[in-house]
Amino acid sequence: MKNNPEYRDILSLCLLFICFFIPPPYFAHFPHEHGFRSFFNLDTQQQYQLSGTVTDSYGPMPGVHVLIKGTNTGTFTDPNGGYSLLVNNKDILVFSYLGYHSRELPVLGRTTLDVEMQSEVTELQEVEVNAGYYTVKERERTGSISRVTAKEIELQPIVSPLQTLEGRMPGVEVEQGVGITGLAPAIRIRGTNSLRSEGNYPLFIVDGVPINSTPLQSGGLFTNNVGIDPLSTLNLSNIESIEVLKDADATAIYGSRGANGVVLITTKKWKGTKDHTSLHINMYSGLSHVSNKVRLLNTPQYLSLRRQAIANDGMDPEDAFAPELTLWDQDRYTDWQNVLFGGTAYNSAINMVVSGGNEQTSYIAGGSYHGQGSVFQGNFDYNKLTGNINVDHRSKNKKFQLNFSANYGVDENRIFNGTNFVNYALTTPPNAPSIYNDDGTLNWDNWVVDNPLAVLEEPQDIKTNNLLASLNLSYALMSGVKLKMNSGYSNLDNEDRIEYYRERYNPNLWQYIALRTIQSQSKRRSWIVEPQIAYNGAYGKLEVAGLLGVTLQDNMNNYRKVEGRGYANKILMGNLRAADNVRILGDDHIDYRYGALFGRLGLNWNKKYLLNLTGRRDGSSRFAPDKRFSNFWAVGGAWIFSEERGVQENVPFLSFGKIRASYGTTGSDQIPDYGFIDSYVATDGTGGLYPTQLFNPDYSWEVNKKLEAALHLGLYRDRVNLMINWYRNRSSNQLVGYPLPSITGFTSVQANLPALIENSGWEVELAATLINSINFSWQTSLNFTLPDNKLVEFHNIDQTSYAHMYRVGYPLDITLRYRYDGIDPETGFYQIQDIDGDGRLDNDDRVVIKNMGRKYYGGINNHIQYKGISLQFLWEYIDQVNFSNIFNSTAPGNYGNGPLDFLNTWKNPGDAEDIQKASQSSASSNAFSRAANSSLGVGDASFARLKNLSLSYQLPRTLMEKLNIKAMNLYVRGQNLLTITKYKGLDPQGGRGAVPPLRTITCGIQLNL
Repeated sequence: MKNNPEYRDILSLCLLFICFFIPPPYFAHFPHEHGFRSFFNLDTQQQYQLSGTVTDSYGPMPGVHVLIKGTNTGTFTDPNGGYSLLVNNKDILVFSYLGYHSRELPVLGRTTLDVEMQSEVTELQEVEVNAGYYTVKERERTGSISRVTAKEIELQPIVSPLQTLEGRMPGVEVEQGVGITGLAPAIRIRGTNSLRSEGNYPLFIVDGVPINSTPLQSGGLFTNNVGIDPLSTLNLSNIESIEVLKDADATAIYGSRGANGVVLITTKKWKGTKDHTSLHINMYSGLSHVSNKVRLLNTPQYLSLRRQAIANDGMDPEDAFAPELTLWDQDRYTDWQNVLFGGTAYNSAINMVVSGGNEQTSYIAGGSYHGQGSVFQGNFDYNKLTGNINVDHRSKNKKFQLNFSANYGVDENRIFNGTNFVNYALTTPPNAPSIYNDDGTLNWDNWVVDNPLAVLEEPQDIKTNNLLASLNLSYALMSGVKLKMNSGYSNLDNEDRIEYYRERYNPNLWQYIALRTIQSQSKRRSWIVEPQIAYNGAYGKLEVAGLLGVTLQDNMNNYRKVEGRGYANKILMGNLRAADNVRILGDDHIDYRYGALFGRLGLNWNKKYLLNLTGRRDGSSRFAPDKRFSNFWAVGGAWIFSEERGVQENVPFLSFGKIRASYGTTGSDQIPDYGFIDSYVATDGTGGLYPTQLFNPDYSWEVNKKLEAALHLGLYRDRVNLMINWYRNRSSNQLVGYPLPSITGFTSVQANLPALIENSGWEVELAATLINSINFSWQTSLNFTLPDNKLVEFHNIDQTSYAHMYRVGYPLDITLRYRYDGIDPETGFYQIQDIDGDGRLDNDDRVVIKNMGRKYYGGINNHIQYKGISLQFLWEYIDQVNFSNIFNSTAPGNYGNGPLDFLNTWKNPGDAEDIQKASQSSASSNAFSRAANSSLGVGDASFARLKNLSLSYQLPRTLMEKLNIKAMNLYVRGQNLLTITKYKGLDPQGGRGAVPPLRTITCGIQLNL
């Protein structure tokens, strides 16, 4: 959507209409039909006194609401669970209590009516959790599985499913480092297991279909180091749940693919009643802004600092490079952050779903559109269109079942390519010349560097379409024995084109500039077939669940990158036939094949003692024939000790208690394909070949050994639930590029290094119902993770190139820094300690180790409800460090703006300022650069962020019945509304030079028809 005044006015009116066209107070006082009857005393039947007691499995229940259906007449149970009410023979009583199933019972002339309530919270233990190849009840799972459902997912106005996990799961780190829609978030499950960045991606599975989790290759400022999200084309409104598998018991059945955890995404299925068709509509509109800006010097402050620096150097402005003082308007001021990324991004979305069916066949089909503007100047928008269908069928005898699902999505993302975009916003002098000439073209007069908006003349268009389809068949061969076949297909196409216009450069250079494009295409095709046989049986108190299956998977990846140069005009750009010169920059075709045999045996004795055994034998084409296969396994067990008679009698406040543990191995083959063979690449146009890779058939799988122990407690009728996990994962036999001397002609060869990486930590989850009454409730949940990552062993690390990257006994995510030694009282510049005293600063002087990873992290989620009004909000908190904002600019006093901290520069000996003397000398710049690489260059970047907020109003049931709709919900939602931090850069998570996450507010409506 374009940022224009007309659209802005229309959108504002739409938002006001959606939010206020039905005032909530009006419905709050809407009379009930039976309420009128009671008021006018039209029921003339004989009334009499009815009494009784309300209990649950733990005894009497006080505070239960007892209501005569269709009236406003009712009461609450007393502390002993008793109640008394005046009724007549035809009345129906409704018993309700938050967290319990409501019950409706007719009076039928009875004078005593005792009721037992069934707890919904207790039934949470009976929820079926997706464990991949099988499902398991929450109370009976032996593995570590975290879950978010559609209720949490739908609250967030975002694009990527991974973003819904931020702050909601212990042990799961999700980071959207750049506030640009469509780019891939970083995700790590229980830390970093590999020395290779590409070796830490988890396994993504959508409806049983594995997805290549590696971000799509691209170029440009925002995409070069991040990549395109392969999950961005999914419709968030169509996701039923996301499960994350973490420990060996949960992941070993996936073998090598589950070494870094598994993310299972399940789409929605039909949930209606027999022979019923329903329509669900959800639509919203909103706006977004950059959530933070850096406080920079204004024009008087900046010019004063420049004059001070020139005077300190003993020079005059005319003798120094100072166009701000000699050429430019001294009174001009431009807020470059506001100009470059201070706009308003308007967004809107609509999702429509129709579902229906009968006892044999049911379906759900939907489509959605999501559009989002940009905070940058120009027409840089993101648009996504999706469609989905899910069909379930079962035979009349219920022996044969079929499920087919298909999800198709298309998104287009138009951004721009610029290497110094954010830096321009933070460092361009505030009194720089005007951006545009009177005719609307970019102004280049008196600019000593590029016009900051010139980068917008390098637009980048990214188009992706993705098809995911799965077909699952099952047949009950005999009692307890079922044959199954899961199959899937994925097809992802991505096109990326960067256009380089002449307007990107100074007009004086146009005669030397040719119009050119760089275009890339990525194609990913994969299919998977998994025949299985499952068994479920009971032998007295023993329940047995078995599974045996085979996996056959084939992935084909194609990537081509082409440069076209010498187009006649802009209209022809992108048509390679119109280019004077075409050069192929890359052309890859990769075929990856994977096969496995897997099995599971689950034993459940008397609903108290659980044992789960899993195993998998993997084969991967990424290894030489002699190393192609490897075995992975896990054992998990649990004891539900709350079922023991002594515990039930002596600990009455304990409603559920379970201890579980697991140990096992997973592996990893996340290395480049064909890495074991010697390879050659064709030379440009000469018909020759040159070697690019050495032959090494001896390297083999990485191995990740996982150990875990956990405690789960449910207290006070499960109103309080506490889960504590301890884990330790050890990854060995590291697959990396082993450095070689340059005399060999190669920089490295693929090999296993003798390095051992350990990830351990504690995970805590606490959920509680703080208030529980008929009209008001308050539920809160907290998760907390205390991780510990370290390089335990690395034999002879001093003899490898990794000696300057890692330290044994420290985390992998470290930075080695010089030791800062204050400001030199003689020069006024930063000084660094020369540790070895050799008169120079090199790697041997980098003795300060800073851990750039998270020290701890978590989230606090609250859900408060009063009648039809619901408020939900999530705070995310992270303790970490990041690179200091001070060093995102040039040295104080040099050309280029800086933060307000530069007002406090060192001036005289004895000053204790943290900012060195203002100067534009080379000595100043060198000292500033060295300090940026010292301990001073890293500072506290901990933060607490109000990640999500949702306020909604559910219309009363009586009104919806009159309107002939099932449900209607009005809501306002926010994203990244507030960040509390000491960090002074743009974003404590993305860093000093990243566009921060967008603050988004949306208003919408949900309808069920």
